Amino acid sequence: MLRFGLILLILPALTLMGVFFVEQSAVDACLQQGGSFDYSNDQCDMQQKHPFQPLMARHPLLVNGSMLLSALGLLFCMKGLLWRPR
Repeated sequence: MLRFGLILLILPALTLMGVFFVEQSAVDACLQQGGSFDYSNDQCDMQQKHPFQPLMARHPLLVNGSMLLSALGLLFCMKGLLWRPR
């Protein structure tokens, strides 16, 4: 139960951080070139300025699902640590 809980606790968080940092590196590269990052099309635009859209607004299922799985993993870890078989 503890191993399953640790997997559920860590894997969704790492996935979410991976998605965030890959996108953030693309945004940073675009801004260094003098462009504006179009979050809806996920590409750099040199002509127009685009507003910032948070990751939660663009991928709510990914963010909420990751948080839910991590919370469930925390509960499994607590169960595995507190109620050990004798």
